[in-house]
Amino acid sequence: MFNKLLGRFSKDLGIDLGTSNTLVYSRDGGIVINEPSIVAVNLRTDQILSVGKDAKDMLGKTPPHIQITKPLSKGVISDFEVTEKMLKFFIDKVHDESFTIVPRPSVVIGVPLETTEVERKAIEDAALSAGARKVHLVENPLLAALGARLPLSESVGMMVVDIGGGTTEIAVLSLAGVVTWKSLDIAGEEMNKNIIQYARDTFNLLLGERIAERLKMRIGTAIEPEEPLEIEMRGRDLLTGLPREIIINDSQVREAIQRSVRTIVENIKATIETTPPELVADIYERGIVLTGGGALLRGMDTLISRQAAIPVRVADDPLTCVVRGAGLLLEDPQLLKDISLPSATEGSII
Repeated sequence: MFNKLLGRFSKDLGIDLGTSNTLVYSRDGGIVINEPSIVAVNLRTDQILSVGKDAKDMLGKTPPHIQITKPLSKGVISDFEVTEKMLKFFIDKVHDESFTIVPRPSVVIGVPLETTEVERKAIEDAALSAGARKVHLVENPLLAALGARLPLSESVGMMVVDIGGGTTEIAVLSLAGVVTWKSLDIAGEEMNKNIIQYARDTFNLLLGERIAERLKMRIGTAIEPEEPLEIEMRGRDLLTGLPREIIINDSQVREAIQRSVRTIVENIKATIETTPPELVADIYERGIVLTGGGALLRGMDTLISRQAAIPVRVADDPLTCVVRGAGLLLEDPQLLKDISLPSATEGSII
């Protein structure tokens, strides 16, 4: 009864705790935070200097006593203490404009399909320690489907491919559940590493992570574009140790990331092969929906459609599908109850 009363006044939140970006949805204000999942820590004082965009700006530019940390790896917590502080920073930021008497929020958080009970407990504990009243964990593909406005509760087959920063999750859904799925640790960050390795092997040029990401976003393609693209690539020459700039084109970037792209496509096909025929018929009729940042790679939808012989579409604003799905669940307590994972810390929730 007391919890229900608190729920009326609290600013409940939906959180997409991603490897690359953390997004927060407030029931009152929509998406209120979209920041990189990066934290800058002063090792001398053990204090957090900055979180999100400010910390990302420091990447590759810090003195030895300042450490840039990515507390999430492949969608799960790799540094519990820093994740807790990052979540507390974001939750406090949402409540900055409110009175201090506003109750602690109930929080819906998306988790990867392969998350173990120990990893789920770590996420719950971090959110509770950061100031959440109650934590609901829901599998990312279900949230992505909700955010893409798919009829999650109906008895029809839907296929969602969520290409994030640390993981790619391929799931066939029906009746608000996951029927068949695959989870890969090949996604956006792996493509960045592919570009860094390609520049090293082909041009003897050492690139920073932010530069590789910029190349991928600006001229990265899964298939040959109608018009060629090119951009300057700056880094350190491994032979002379001096700065060097060269011009790189879309075909070179495509060659760099082709193994990762091919792996994602092959696993989509393998997932379809293990899907019940009735659901495959539905998927053929309705198409595959791409979500996550990787869905924005030029030509990714066309390549998958060609290889799988199934229509493919990119969801509206694919980067925010998971957090928008979490936001929709805040408005639908019954569906939230139906699709939430069992709590690993039920006994400790206040």
